[in-house]
Amino acid sequence: MKRRQFVAAVGGLALNAAFAPRNLFGAPPASLGFSFSDVTAAAGIQFQHNSGAFGGKFLPETLGSGCAFLDYDNDGWQDVLLVNGMDWPGHKRQKSTLHLYRNNRNGSFTDVTRAAGLDIEMYGMGVAVGDYNNDGFPDIFISCVGQSHLFRNNGDGKFTDVTRAAGFLSHEGFSTSALWIDYDRDGLLDLFVCNYVRWSPEHDVFCSLDGTHKSYCTPEAYRGNTCWLFHNRGDGTFEDVTATSGIFDSSSKSLGVAMFDYDQDGWPDLLVANDTQPNKLYRNLRNGKFKDVAVEAGLAFSTEGKARAGMGVDTGDFNNSGRPGVAITNFDNEMIGLYRAVSATAYDDISQASGIGGPSKNTLGFGCAFLDVNLDGFLDLAVANGHIDETVRNIRGNVGYAQPPQLFLNAGNGKFRDVAAEVDGGFEKSKVGRGLAYGDFDGDGDVDILMTTNNGPAYLFRNDQSSGNRSIRFRLIGTKSNRDAIGACVRIFYNGQTQSRLVHGGSSYLSQSELPVTFGLAQRDRIDRVTIDWPSGRNEEFKDLAAGRYQCTESKGIKPMPQ
Repeated sequence: MKRRQFVAAVGGLALNAAFAPRNLFGAPPASLGFSFSDVTAAAGIQFQHNSGAFGGKFLPETLGSGCAFLDYDNDGWQDVLLVNGMDWPGHKRQKSTLHLYRNNRNGSFTDVTRAAGLDIEMYGMGVAVGDYNNDGFPDIFISCVGQSHLFRNNGDGKFTDVTRAAGFLSHEGFSTSALWIDYDRDGLLDLFVCNYVRWSPEHDVFCSLDGTHKSYCTPEAYRGNTCWLFHNRGDGTFEDVTATSGIFDSSSKSLGVAMFDYDQDGWPDLLVANDTQPNKLYRNLRNGKFKDVAVEAGLAFSTEGKARAGMGVDTGDFNNSGRPGVAITNFDNEMIGLYRAVSATAYDDISQASGIGGPSKNTLGFGCAFLDVNLDGFLDLAVANGHIDETVRNIRGNVGYAQPPQLFLNAGNGKFRDVAAEVDGGFEKSKVGRGLAYGDFDGDGDVDILMTTNNGPAYLFRNDQSSGNRSIRFRLIGTKSNRDAIGACVRIFYNGQTQSRLVHGGSSYLSQSELPVTFGLAQRDRIDRVTIDWPSGRNEEFKDLAAGRYQCTESKGIKPMPQ
């Protein structure tokens, strides 16, 4: 976050009669065709993030934490994981652990943290979910301040901490976002981990606004640190290939990461959002190495040529051009960066022209995600906002500590409109937002939103459709490719139109959305065809599919999934 400015100033089937929309707060606004309902309490999610703040103003206290939708028990229903911090040594007040909630398939969840063996204290920041051993059950990586943790899914509802056995024990840092990626396309998921700055309680720097009272430092007070890349050996262990892969860069101050195929060559690339340092775009050279091409691509700086305070990042084909666009959240007074591909390898920032720039000028964005919230066939953009210091209102009058989230609805003509205040359900209320993820937890065919707040509760917002728009969802299972099919590109075609989605982990901020991909079809009830480009290089096509939910297994065909 560019806090220097702050200091200087001071899947389911489509909706039908059998699945009528539900809304605890009245009918959805007719102009939108959907609404949100805050179902956190009704769903049984009781969570309070613990930043560990005790008055010492330690830097990590301002940044956590993340969340994820995942199907940990492989039953076809999205479960919820919430990452937690903990009290600092010498200031112990309570035990804090992450929380895993199993989906009961009826709109409610059961806290299974202890039964799953995850009631372990750590200063958690982010989460990455991926089946690194291809056994059919997703594993969990928790990035932490200090020692991060890898939990192997045993397939029986329990997890085993394999951090030491996997070879991660010698890596400690101020780790933030992470994602699983098969960068060498060998069928095994590798791991990319962002690191923020070189910080520890023992080397905490005293910063002050008035010369007397301690305040949270800006990132300039600390040296940067490199991201890490770990190669999956296939035997349960990982090799640190940070230096040999070209990823090493000790000047980075990384908070967010997304994978996408920016040059459309079939090999996954990595986009890293940096705080007060240029963003990085690591182009996959297809030989185990990467090259930073962010400057050439137009993604490193603002339109004024300045490094901004990047936090969250996501990629998605928001204009249905066949090429992915990019969103990066930044500090207040910097606006969200919205980038559209203008050539095979270059982007323009269209934030102002799109209608996103102005409304995001006075917000501090963290988590962000492209999702088709109204199922009209165009990706919208959801953003979690919140400042980093509760005293900000006293210093800059037009900016608050808690801030309303934003939901930019895509009009399909290059323009977006913030409709957060119109969707009901408490979504529009000010929050100290951090993590954000989406997933269809109730199996009704649209995507719901999970959001975390700093030192506060988590929120689950159910998406309720009223327009009759339909969707088609695909869950992909790799055979020669990695089992999660991370890196696969799915395209649908109908009436001369096309949409594309990438199966990807990570993105947003410290968080992960569900792996199944959702396409909104508006009022259509079928598509002409779908194509799948698998990470292995295999291409498959299936024709004349009705709206609904499907499972595609590489080289074994496609089948409808039960509701």
